[in-house]
Amino acid sequence: MTRNEEVILLAILKLKDNAYGVSIRKQIYQDMGDKWSFASIYQPLDNLVRKKYVRRLKGDPTAKRGGKSKFYYEVTPDGLRNLQKIKKAHEQVWAGIPEISLEKGK
Repeated sequence: MTRNEEVILLAILKLKDNAYGVSIRKQIYQDMGDKWSFASIYQPLDNLVRKKYVRRLKGDPTAKRGGKSKFYYEVTPDGLRNLQKIKKAHEQVWAGIPEISLEKGK
Protein backbone atom coordinates (compact mmCIF):
# COMPACT_ATOMS: atom_id res chain seq x y z
CA MET A 1 0.00 0.00 0.00
CA THR A 2 1.33 3.44 -0.88
CA ARG A 3 1.57 6.28 1.61
CA ASN A 4 -1.18 8.15 -0.26
CA GLU A 5 -3.46 5.12 -0.03
CA GLU A 6 -2.76 4.90 3.70
CA VAL A 7 -3.59 8.59 4.23
CA ILE A 8 -6.81 8.22 2.22
CA LEU A 9 -7.87 5.11 4.17
CA LEU A 10 -7.31 6.96 7.44
CA ALA A 11 -9.34 9.93 6.19
CA ILE A 12 -12.20 7.60 5.24
CA LEU A 13 -12.13 6.05 8.72
CA LYS A 14 -12.31 9.49 10.33
CA LEU A 15 -15.17 10.61 8.09
CA LYS A 16 -17.23 7.46 8.75
CA ASP A 17 -20.39 7.57 6.60
CA ASN A 18 -19.56 10.96 5.06
CA ALA A 19 -16.48 9.94 3.07
CA TYR A 20 -16.67 11.15 -0.53
CA GLY A 21 -14.13 12.88 -2.79
CA VAL A 22 -14.50 16.44 -1.51
CA SER A 23 -14.77 15.49 2.17
CA ILE A 24 -11.74 13.19 1.89
CA ARG A 25 -9.74 16.03 0.33
CA LYS A 26 -10.79 18.40 3.14
CA GLN A 27 -9.89 15.84 5.81
CA ILE A 28 -6.43 15.35 4.32
CA TYR A 29 -5.89 19.12 4.29
CA GLN A 30 -7.07 19.35 7.91
CA ASP A 31 -4.76 16.51 8.99
CA MET A 32 -1.68 17.31 6.92
CA GLY A 33 -1.98 20.91 5.76
CA ASP A 34 -1.49 19.76 2.15
CA LYS A 35 -3.93 20.55 -0.64
CA TRP A 36 -4.15 17.42 -2.74
CA SER A 37 -5.53 17.56 -6.26
CA PHE A 38 -8.60 15.47 -6.98
CA ALA A 39 -6.50 13.30 -9.31
CA SER A 40 -4.17 12.51 -6.41
CA ILE A 41 -7.20 11.29 -4.45
CA TYR A 42 -9.27 9.47 -7.06
CA GLN A 43 -6.47 7.35 -8.55
CA PRO A 44 -5.49 5.88 -5.16
CA LEU A 45 -9.21 5.47 -4.34
CA ASP A 46 -9.64 3.41 -7.50
CA ASN A 47 -6.63 1.31 -6.49
CA LEU A 48 -8.06 0.79 -3.00
CA VAL A 49 -11.39 -0.33 -4.46
CA ARG A 50 -9.61 -2.74 -6.80
CA LYS A 51 -7.57 -4.14 -3.87
CA LYS A 52 -10.85 -4.51 -1.92
CA TYR A 53 -9.61 -2.26 0.91
CA VAL A 54 -12.42 0.21 0.21
CA ARG A 55 -16.02 -0.22 -0.89
CA ARG A 56 -17.57 2.37 -3.19
CA LEU A 57 -21.26 3.11 -2.57
CA LYS A 58 -23.51 5.13 -4.84
CA GLY A 59 -25.61 7.75 -3.06
CA ASP A 60 -28.98 9.07 -4.15
CA PRO A 61 -29.09 11.61 -7.01
CA THR A 62 -29.66 15.17 -5.89
CA ALA A 63 -31.00 18.26 -7.66
CA LYS A 64 -28.04 20.23 -6.30
CA ARG A 65 -25.72 17.95 -8.31
CA GLY A 66 -27.86 18.13 -11.46
CA GLY A 67 -29.44 14.75 -10.77
CA LYS A 68 -26.07 13.04 -10.36
CA SER A 69 -25.19 10.75 -7.49
CA LYS A 70 -22.35 11.22 -5.06
CA PHE A 71 -20.10 8.22 -4.42
CA TYR A 72 -19.24 7.39 -0.84
CA TYR A 73 -16.42 5.20 0.39
CA GLU A 74 -16.03 2.89 3.38
CA VAL A 75 -13.08 0.87 4.60
CA THR A 76 -13.55 -2.90 4.31
CA PRO A 77 -12.37 -5.44 6.91
CA ASP A 78 -9.36 -6.19 4.64
CA GLY A 79 -8.53 -2.48 4.50
CA LEU A 80 -8.75 -2.20 8.27
CA ARG A 81 -6.50 -5.24 8.77
CA ASN A 82 -3.94 -3.76 6.40
CA LEU A 83 -3.99 -0.44 8.28
CA GLN A 84 -3.42 -2.30 11.54
CA LYS A 85 -0.39 -4.04 10.02
CA ILE A 86 0.99 -0.71 8.80
CA LYS A 87 0.50 0.90 12.20
CA LYS A 88 2.31 -1.96 13.91
CA ALA A 89 5.16 -1.76 11.38
CA HIS A 90 5.49 2.01 11.94
CA GLU A 91 5.60 1.50 15.70
CA GLN A 92 8.29 -1.18 15.38
CA VAL A 93 10.42 0.90 13.03
CA TRP A 94 10.15 3.99 15.24
CA ALA A 95 10.73 2.08 18.51
CA GLY A 96 13.92 3.10 20.21
CA ILE A 97 14.30 6.39 18.35
CA PRO A 98 14.67 9.02 21.04
CA GLU A 99 12.72 12.25 20.52
CA ILE A 100 15.90 14.28 20.82
CA SER A 101 17.39 12.57 17.77
CA LEU A 102 14.65 14.11 15.63
CA GLU A 103 15.60 17.65 16.61
CA LYS A 104 18.15 19.35 14.35
CA GLY A 105 19.67 16.07 13.19
CA LYS A 106 20.99 15.14 16.66
